[in-house]
Amino acid sequence: MGKATLLRVSDVLKLKKSDVYDYDGSVKRNAYTIDKKTKKRNVLYLKPVVKDLQEYYDWLEKWQKDHPAQQVFTSEWLFPSFTNPDKHIDRKRYYMIMHRVGEILNIPYLGTHTMRKTGAFKVYEQTNHNIGLVMKLLNHSSEEVTLTYLGLDQETREHILDTINFD
Repeated sequence: MGKATLLRVSDVLKLKKSDVYDYDGSVKRNAYTIDKKTKKRNVLYLKPVVKDLQEYYDWLEKWQKDHPAQQVFTSEWLFPSFTNPDKHIDRKRYYMIMHRVGEILNIPYLGTHTMRKTGAFKVYEQTNHNIGLVMKLLNHSSEEVTLTYLGLDQETREHILDTINFD
């Protein structure tokens, strides 16, 4: 969710199932949120993660059947706490999950912000450096902020310019 929607972890964690699933469990086309940090409205296009969300829904449903005492499937939260399904997982738990995945994949730098930044950079690279699109997806208010966020400082820009043939 974080990589494909470019949400901050605080916004991913506060998603409810009703934000992304219809009453029958099918994935909605869009989710509508308000960014916690900026208070800006955000429209999330869910098609890139439909398959993942469907598999997750099915997994949660099966897990619930196998563990009827823990009401994670019926929790309102998209990512419920398994110890207290009335709440969503917190940032610390999310970090622990990402850190563990990093260990498994031998990637030592996975953290709470990795998915958002990775998604932003993938969009930037795969859209032929469409900074305006990345800016909009990140809900940033200026291209300068987005360029800094992507790590495209003066040195990086100069390196890119060094590789361009102006003849």
